[in-house]
Amino acid sequence: QVQLVESGGGLVQPGGSLRLSCVGSGVTYSMPFSMYHMSWYRQAPGKEREEGELVARISNRGIANYLDSVEGRFTISRDNDENSVYLQMNDMNPEDTAVYYCNAVGYYNLQRIVSWGEGTQVTVAS
Repeated sequence: QVQLVESGGGLVQPGGSLRLSCVGSGVTYSMPFSMYHMSWYRQAPGKEREEGELVARISNRGIANYLDSVEGRFTISRDNDENSVYLQMNDMNPEDTAVYYCNAVGYYNLQRIVSWGEGTQVTVAS
């Protein structure tokens, strides 16, 4: 099972940008990073992680999907050689304030494998 570590969170002013990174480790030859569907979720203040929302997803084929409210502002990308996925966030607003979690979903021998990172705090405030 892949282990995920996020970085890049912090405090940014409205209209500013941040780039989140998520690095995976513990991948195997039979289940490389490239086989995982990768996503970024966020948990807003006062909400449980289970109430978090899917911000962006990139499939193992590189197809990206976004939450409506971030479409055009956020870009998800992946570098399989680096076992990494990124979230470039531009034109940020206070509603983007949340803990952002990296998520990996893979399938091996018909079993669904799910991994989560510990999260990174993003705060948008002037």
